[in-house]
Amino acid sequence: MRLPGFYNLSVEERLKKVAEIAKLSEEEVKAIISTAKLPLDVANRMIENVIGTFELPLGIATNFLIDGKDYLIPMVIEEPSVVAAASNAAKMAREGGGFKTDYTSPIMIGQIQLVDVKNPFSAKFEILKNKEEIISKANECDPVLLKLGGGCKDVEVRLIDSTVGKMLVVHLLVDVRDAMGANAVNTMCENVAPFVARLANAKAHLRIISNLAIHRLARAKAIFKKEAIGGEEVVEGIIKAYAFAEADPFRCATHNKGIMNGISALMIATGNDFRAVEAGAHGYSAMNGYKPLTKYEMLENGDLAGFIEVPIQAGIIGGATQTNPIAKICLKILGVKSGEELARVAAALGLAQNFAALRALATEGIQRGHMELHARNIAVMAGAKGEEIDRVAEKMIQEKRIRVDYAKELLQKLRSSQATDNST
Repeated sequence: MRLPGFYNLSVEERLKKVAEIAKLSEEEVKAIISTAKLPLDVANRMIENVIGTFELPLGIATNFLIDGKDYLIPMVIEEPSVVAAASNAAKMAREGGGFKTDYTSPIMIGQIQLVDVKNPFSAKFEILKNKEEIISKANECDPVLLKLGGGCKDVEVRLIDSTVGKMLVVHLLVDVRDAMGANAVNTMCENVAPFVARLANAKAHLRIISNLAIHRLARAKAIFKKEAIGGEEVVEGIIKAYAFAEADPFRCATHNKGIMNGISALMIATGNDFRAVEAGAHGYSAMNGYKPLTKYEMLENGDLAGFIEVPIQAGIIGGATQTNPIAKICLKILGVKSGEELARVAAALGLAQNFAALRALATEGIQRGHMELHARNIAVMAGAKGEEIDRVAEKMIQEKRIRVDYAKELLQKLRSSQATDNST
């Protein structure tokens, strides 16, 4: 959604604008600005050994047009420049029609490890021969999921070598609908493991979901018009930066980390397991040698086309998506109606984040914008308060000396000047 000048508004004005667009209630607005966003009694039920809560900034990425729909994207992250970069990239993408997305299915993989397999090929045959009964036993676990159109849909068997010998790995392919799906999948694995072990004349060992969600892929595409991003030289620079990541795993790790800056920030905001999504993304990128999750190419007219394909195991029901009150509000701000829609938005955000980073690297360098936003953090570290923060940060940016020692020097001069003015 285009909100020109949004970053120039005060915190209160930004929240008012978002509340109007997302139709937040007074209680929801108060929950966002309250210092006790997550009540201790709720936190104590979410994890063990709770002693308090830990806050991070909640920002809104603007300008996103995805599949013809405008979105305000909530992001929880501590790193400066990330939200601004995503918003700027989305504004540029709008010139080419915004982001177009695709999604495969909400299928998660549950793994059952079979060890001490005496006749692995016979075992594989028996398991696949009894596939329908395995699916039936799995679906006994969750009649509600089944009623919603989900449930176990298929069974696969893999024979793998390991340091302790050959083992069979049975995959349950489970449609988890709008949930992340870990609880449902793990329960199904537990339920069918004894039956599968008997079929294979083997011992069932681990029974657990896989975070490498290769059947739950979200894809996004955007056309960045050369005029909107700085010309053909910038397009060529981005292509070269992408080629660097394609060829070098050391660069690729940082390339993919930048993608996850956006995706993980959205996952945290919506109460999803960002660690699972990150593990799946990096695992997917490494299936054929560690490679970038994004791709870029120059079109015949000189415009830049960007693409992303990434597994997104995210939901809008279950877990902290409903337990954490702020996560519920963030989902309302985002306005998604399904886990699929959330995955599509996440893919578009990841592509925007990556494009912004590559464009910065290919032009002025990543540090300029990053350090300008970081200057406020440095001012706070030096002891600045209130308006002092902006004045000290602005001076450091002007002089391109963004350091704590210089911030302390500027702060001392500012306070001395103010003391002199007050005395006269």
